[in-house]
Amino acid sequence: MFISTMFLVGLSGGIATGKSTVVAILRELGCAVIDADVIAREVVQPHFKAYQQIVRYFGTEILLENGEINREALGNIIFSHPEKRQLLNSITHPEIQKEMLKQIVKYFVLGYRYVILDIPLLFETNRLTKFMKYTVLVYCDPPTQRARLMKRNGLSQAEAEARIASQLPLDEKRKLATHVIDNSGDRENTRRQVLRLHARLEDSLDFLWARLVAGTVVAGLGGLVYLLLRHFIS
Repeated sequence: MFISTMFLVGLSGGIATGKSTVVAILRELGCAVIDADVIAREVVQPHFKAYQQIVRYFGTEILLENGEINREALGNIIFSHPEKRQLLNSITHPEIQKEMLKQIVKYFVLGYRYVILDIPLLFETNRLTKFMKYTVLVYCDPPTQRARLMKRNGLSQAEAEARIASQLPLDEKRKLATHVIDNSGDRENTRRQVLRLHARLEDSLDFLWARLVAGTVVAGLGGLVYLLLRHFIS
């Protein structure tokens, strides 16, 4: 009888902590990584359901000349109005999660033992952590985080601090994570930590949720999607 197993790993960080560096190393090592940020950009394109809802609630002034959403303009609105950020999340998160499930199914079918979900607000929303076998935080010390953000986005110190303050403090996230990658130093130091994490994941004998027998495979992808949706939404 054919039995397949898989577990999920949640990866998050803070703004400008260097999560993209860690993701790049994991991909070099052959890991399956699903980027929620990339999906978030895709689901707000004009042909997606979320686009229509966003324009309805936030108005056409957030649109670029080509009709696409001006992410910078929308970002400025939600950073200064928490209730509007919550509204945007209520529109986009269901669509993002649907697309993530599709990609999880793809990696499941391809035989991956685990999938890493790169979710920027994993610990803030706290809805998906219960499905993760491990949660990984990419951390850096606050002065380094602030300096990186100011340089990357051309922000003043006050603007950078406001952006950072809109997220859950990194020290709080550290308490919630099962693993921490400290990215305060150079890339080589970060790489060594990622290699240790990778070895731990590869050696793990713990499996989370997906145990499907041959009958499910025969039933086809539709049955597989149904089981996954039922597990994640229930």
